[in-house]
Amino acid sequence: MANPKNVAELAALKTKFADSDALFLTEYRGLTVGQLQQLRGELGFDVELHVAKNTLIKIAAAEQGIEGLDDLLVGPTAIAFIKGDASVDAAKTMKKFAKDNDKFIVKGGYMDGNALDAAQVDAVAEMDNRETTLAKLAGAFQGSLAKAAGLFQAPASKTARLVAALQDKQEAA
Repeated sequence: MANPKNVAELAALKTKFADSDALFLTEYRGLTVGQLQQLRGELGFDVELHVAKNTLIKIAAAEQGIEGLDDLLVGPTAIAFIKGDASVDAAKTMKKFAKDNDKFIVKGGYMDGNALDAAQVDAVAEMDNRETTLAKLAGAFQGSLAKAAGLFQAPASKTARLVAALQDKQEAA
């Protein structure tokens, strides 16, 4: 008969896997509870850092159709379940936290239907977040619109200068 505590934990993990848009796996060996709480606070509301047994993680992931994580599930594992577009921000936060706490290791993750290794999670951390990307796009569009407005005004401006020049020429004659 299965342990009721493990059955409940497995059900909770399956729900978290189903509700998440991405996840990152970390090793937290040697960190204090206070340091983990600090990381949880820095990750924000769209990211839940959860510590679980590797066996339960494997079972829950397999039942949710998530493959490629088994090699990462060695040693004490914490999973960051990410909802929405918070993947880049979570990766940046974890990278910064790992710099400050050398015992914290990002093992890999899962995003957009693909398993990620640690280097790929690091590459995600180097990307611009959604807000920055949208701001850059808006700036590019605004610059393009200003150029277009200048091009549309150029013929009218040239015509006005030509008329003024002709008028000056007639007055001089």
